[in-house]
This record gives sequence, structure tokens and C-alpha cells, in this order.
Amino acid sequence: MIIITGASKGVGRFLFSKFKQENVEVIGTYNSTQEGIENDLANYYRIDITDYKAVEAWILSVKTSLKEIVLLNCAGISYNSYAHKADIDKWNKVIEVNLNGTFNVIRNILPIMREQSYGRIINFSSIVTSLPTPGVSAYAASKAGLIGLTKSLAVENASKRITVNAINLGYANIGMGLNDVPAENQEMLKSKIPAGRFCDPEEVYNTIRFLIDTEYVNGSVIDINGGLI
Repeated sequence: MIIITGASKGVGRFLFSKFKQENVEVIGTYNSTQEGIENDLANYYRIDITDYKAVEAWILSVKTSLKEIVLLNCAGISYNSYAHKADIDKWNKVIEVNLNGTFNVIRNILPIMREQSYGRIINFSSIVTSLPTPGVSAYAASKAGLIGLTKSLAVENASKRITVNAINLGYANIGMGLNDVPAENQEMLKSKIPAGRFCDPEEVYNTIRFLIDTEYVNGSVIDINGGLI
């Protein structure tokens, strides 16, 4: 069973569709965006992951159907502002969704994984945790927090055949990372990537398949950035 948070758009939506095409049982969450998923709504749940009680109720409602769980935490938002000008509520909201919300989902699914002695958790972090980028302090802080969370959870749960890894995603042809870059700057950005191109979503999928299939890779942070460091 694949569970994907933030599965209504971007990389989450791509992965949802990809697993569905392969006849893998998959469910996704969405909150504010329903456009484009109308044909798959039977496999979607509208959840505000920052609401712990709502997440708890959702997982309880589907618990009996959850077996060999793979959790892909794709849900996230961004807010661009220089720190000294930042709106504190918007800054905090990024932390609340990207870090706290992700933990809320993990916290409710981990006991099931531990009962079943199997689980895969893959958290989506970002290249901005290692590549200094102005104006993204909230996003970078939230994604850096996910890396620390990933490593701690990996140690806590490895004996239960549960792996917890993170993907540091660079600029892909899908999702918010590239959407935040003005079109006129995209060619300049591409020229700085040693691979000379943006990431193909299939390469993200291939990495996830590898992490699902390889139990000894645990507590790792995998960069998918075309050599951009």
C-alpha cells in the first residue's frame, strides 16, 4: 500500500498516477487543490495534515486496509521572503505544514508499521538545505528539519524492518521548485547544473523504487540534483 501526502499536484500527483498505472494500491491526500484529480477521488482523502486529530481519525478509518505500508511525504508549501521582511504567520505556516504536518502523519502510521514489522517512509526534502538560496529561510528550515527527523526515526525503527530516508530534490520538471523560478531565469539556472538539464520525474520514481526495494539503505539523504552543489 502506497500512501502519498500532497498527492493532488506536482511530484505527489505524478507518483500517484505512476503507481496507479502499475496497478499498485495507492491512496493520496489533498487539502486545497482538487482540480485534476476528479477521476481518482475514490482514492483520495481531504486532510489538513497540520490538524493532528484529523490525521489520527483518517488513519484510524483506513487502518484495517493498510498492509506493507510505503509512506511518501510530498505535502509542502513555500513562502518566499527575506527573513527581515518575513510575515511571521506565513513563515510559521511553512514550518507547520512541511515539518509538523509531516510528523503528524508519520506519528499515526508508525505504530501500524511497527506492529507489522515492515515499513518504508520517504520524506521529500530540498536542495535548498545545502545550496544557499536567498528568500527561502522558512522552506529551507522546514526541509532541513525533515532531514534531522529522518535520521532519528531511522535509528528508532530499523529493528522493525522500517526504513526512513529522505530525498533532497533539486530542480525538477514538476512541482513547486521550478514553478518558483521565473521563466527568464530558468535557462540561466539550467546552465549551472552540471547535467545541463532539469530532473525528469521518472528519475524521482526510480529513486523511490530503489528505496522501497533496498532495506539496508536507511537514514540516508539522497540528492537528486544533477550534480548541482
